[in-house]
Amino acid sequence: MAKTTILLLVFFFISFFPSSPCCPVDQYHALLQFKSYFFNTSISNSSSDSSLFDLESWNSTNSDCCKWDRVLCDSSKVVIALHLDSISPILSPEPMIVTSEALTPLFRVKTLFLLDISSNSIQGEIPGNGFSNLSKLVHLDMMQNSFHGSIPLQILHLRFLQYLDLSGNSLNGILSPQVGYLRNLKALKLDENFFHGKIPEEIGNLAKLQQISLRQNQFYGEIPASVMHLKELQVLVLRNNSFSGEIPSKIGDLSNMTTLDLSKNFFTGGIPPSIQNLSKLEALRLENNMLSGEIPSWLFNIKALRYLFLGRNKLAWNNKVKIVPKCMLSRLSLKSCGLAGEIPEWISTQKTLDFLDLSENNLEGKFPDWLAEMEVGSIILSDNKLSGFLPPLLFQSLSLSVLALSRNNFSGELPENIGDANGIMILMLAGNNFSGPIPVSISNIYRLLLLDLSRNRFSGNTFPVFSPDAMLAFVDFSSNEFSGEIPVTFSQETQILALGKNKFTGPLPRNLTLMSKLEHLDLHDNKITDELPIFLSKISTLQVLNLRNNSLQGSIPEGLSNLTILQILDLSCNNLTGKIPTEMGNLVGMIETPNTFSSLSDMFTFSIEFNDLMVSWKKSVQGLSSRSLSLYSLLDLSENQLSGEIPVSLGGLKGLKLLNISHNRLSGHIPASLGELESLESLDLSHNMLSGSIPQTLTKLQELTTLDVSNNELVGKIPVGRQMDTMSDPNFYANNSGLCGMQIQVKCQDELPPPEPEENETEESWFSWDGAAIGFPLGFFLSIAILCLTGYLIPMTPPKRLRYQRRRI
Repeated sequence: MAKTTILLLVFFFISFFPSSPCCPVDQYHALLQFKSYFFNTSISNSSSDSSLFDLESWNSTNSDCCKWDRVLCDSSKVVIALHLDSISPILSPEPMIVTSEALTPLFRVKTLFLLDISSNSIQGEIPGNGFSNLSKLVHLDMMQNSFHGSIPLQILHLRFLQYLDLSGNSLNGILSPQVGYLRNLKALKLDENFFHGKIPEEIGNLAKLQQISLRQNQFYGEIPASVMHLKELQVLVLRNNSFSGEIPSKIGDLSNMTTLDLSKNFFTGGIPPSIQNLSKLEALRLENNMLSGEIPSWLFNIKALRYLFLGRNKLAWNNKVKIVPKCMLSRLSLKSCGLAGEIPEWISTQKTLDFLDLSENNLEGKFPDWLAEMEVGSIILSDNKLSGFLPPLLFQSLSLSVLALSRNNFSGELPENIGDANGIMILMLAGNNFSGPIPVSISNIYRLLLLDLSRNRFSGNTFPVFSPDAMLAFVDFSSNEFSGEIPVTFSQETQILALGKNKFTGPLPRNLTLMSKLEHLDLHDNKITDELPIFLSKISTLQVLNLRNNSLQGSIPEGLSNLTILQILDLSCNNLTGKIPTEMGNLVGMIETPNTFSSLSDMFTFSIEFNDLMVSWKKSVQGLSSRSLSLYSLLDLSENQLSGEIPVSLGGLKGLKLLNISHNRLSGHIPASLGELESLESLDLSHNMLSGSIPQTLTKLQELTTLDVSNNELVGKIPVGRQMDTMSDPNFYANNSGLCGMQIQVKCQDELPPPEPEENETEESWFSWDGAAIGFPLGFFLSIAILCLTGYLIPMTPPKRLRYQRRRI
């Protein structure tokens, strides 16, 4: 609507200028210079050719730039509009690096009324000095780039500006260094707010502004009071920043407001009463803040209101107030607003309702028939206390695209006609008490993208057969009572397959390789037998492989190293034997995590809560959020029968956050190379037969918080320094008879002090003079006596005279 108005305005200006044969030479050269910058950048950073820029018509053979694509001139042949959105080759193998300097040539086109450079990944600060040249700008779109720093004050002085979109950048309102180079600093109003990430008060200068979006940046602080001066303002979008404070009490003075989006911030206080004065208000989005107080009933008296999003605040719903809406809503979100009792029946009056989110409340009772009849597109009632069966009438809807009923008390079997609702894209029924088999008709839902039936009591050994080209990407049947062989009757488009914690038996089926886009395979806690098949290495898209707690046998195939983007590998609690393959050090996804996890939730306007990935994390089984799996890289081979030495090559997996090879039969020394695992947070080598000392290189692991080497045959001093000084739990070193160190309060030999003599030195000395005085003569005579008795010493007969004398003596 706004863009149409602006274009009409542009054409209005065209009629006031006389015609000219072609565009001005300076503008012609400026545009070619702009293209040249982008083209040269693409050659140096991408293998793409110039056709991806969609600027083929910009060339020297056609000197009239008014005839170029994406360029609009008026009747006098001057350029007044440039539609340069999405000209970067987003599909190139390597991302382009384009800095804000590329915009410099455009600032020479001073006749511009409209400039759209959105979605080009331009980096750097917004060049303020250049925008001071574009004094005629009416429409400025710079969304979806990588600009940082502040909003230049020059933009906030464009007196004709009606449309300003800076969303999807990294702007924070911090003063830009370029301001220091301005000639007339006295003309600038630089109050303290400008230095602290807040929107400058100068925004109030844009008197003609009708639409402004600063969505998804890094602004914080309060909304400037000067915003209340923008009397022409129709759309104010500050979504997904860090704004705080109360919503301005005079926000209702902006009488032309049609859209007010302050969601995903930190606003506090109540909903200002002045909002009820906004008679043209069509969309009010205040969700995901810290607003408090009672939800005012007068909101439903704003006749123009179509979108109302109040969820995820501290707001309270008065269940006693009778609502008689004067509006006709299309979208309503009262998520986590304290609704109690049955689903409010006044909602049945909203005949145009297409989106309803009442999740995370205390709603009870059955799924109402009137709601099943309303043809609502998205029904989100998760995390309540609803019970009973699902009415078959619900699945006769031709409009239903999202049905999220997870974590309630629904029970019974799913209606056989579930497949009649063939428009469903999201079906989430996790955490209820549903039972019985999955209806065969569910495979008729061709558009089904996400199917979550986890944590129920579903059973059976036969499964619906989906078309190979169906759109189904996410399947979660975990934590049920399914049995038989592992089902592979899903789409080739399947990206996530979670079948853990069931009663599946038999070997892994080779047909898994037909799922050419499979990223996440979770089969933990089943009864899978046979050897770990080599064909798993052919699923090149795998990022998560969880086969924990099964009955797998044999050795680990060397070919698993071919899974170049594998980030999480859990083979723990099986019966695997043999050595850890040296090739596992080649798992590229554990060296540099690729961060390529897909997120289906980005495709929808509400939050999809996927089930966590359950792994053994730091000595306990925990769930890793599926939304942040890209942050983790894990290798768990614990509780098997692996033998041999720990491969030195594992030290190359620099992206690992957890390495667990405990409870095996590993021997030899701990490789010093493990000290190169710079991202490692948890290392468990316990319950093996490792010998030697703990490598001093482990002191380099600055992220390490858990180290367990207990129950081995280690000796020597435990390394000290950095994080190793915090590894002081004696249990993690237990049953290693030769270890010593301050962590276990056992002194090492080189730390023992020399013996200190006591006061009576003769008692401790190995030589005693008193003993010598007695022992020496005694020993001498005993020696003589022994020699005489053995015949070695025979005394000579003395002379008679001597014998005589001796007798006298």
